[in-house]
Amino acid sequence: MREKIQFINIGIYLEMRIIVFAILFGILGYLCGSLPFAIWVTRLVKGVDVRDSGSSHATTTNTIRQAGFLPGALVFILDVTKGFAPTWLALHYAPAAWIPPLTAALAVIGHCWPVFAGFRGGMGLAPANGAMMAAAPIVILITYALLIALTLLMRHSARASVVTGVLFAPLLWLVGFRGAVIWIALVVGLVIAFRFLSDWNRKYRELWLDREKKPD
Repeated sequence: MREKIQFINIGIYLEMRIIVFAILFGILGYLCGSLPFAIWVTRLVKGVDVRDSGSSHATTTNTIRQAGFLPGALVFILDVTKGFAPTWLALHYAPAAWIPPLTAALAVIGHCWPVFAGFRGGMGLAPANGAMMAAAPIVILITYALLIALTLLMRHSARASVVTGVLFAPLLWLVGFRGAVIWIALVVGLVIAFRFLSDWNRKYRELWLDREKKPD
């Protein structure tokens, strides 16, 4: 009887340990994702809120529109990092295989709805790729190749991003990836698809797609 009680106590301890780690990594992911680098960098360089014009989102492309290529490149690197760092830590130190995908999803959610910026953030692509890179670095090339191809085909980046989000995991599975990166791609892809649905019918000027013709 005593051995049975001890076994139950050990099981409860392990379950509680996993729950505590999940909460801590989830909070870490969300807070990292909530760091609004596009807003901070654009405000520092141009003295404006990146969300006040262009697409109205705190993204790399909108930073480039308003502050230039170099600030935009810096924002992209920082946004990728805030998805990569918490997911990498979860992959290496979390005691359960489902915690890294949870951490990755919350990092992307934090980027899209950041607590530090009034819950008005970016669209999630950069931190999503950072999260997947934590498990398999080459995926950033695969996913952006898919996004660019679909954008050129569909002539609408928001719709292309919705489809890309849905296809993240299936594409990686088809090219031979397995394990954590598939689950991470699945959850972050669904967050991205949901986020971009708000822009499904939006007509705003793209950096590389000139859909709006200038008046003569």
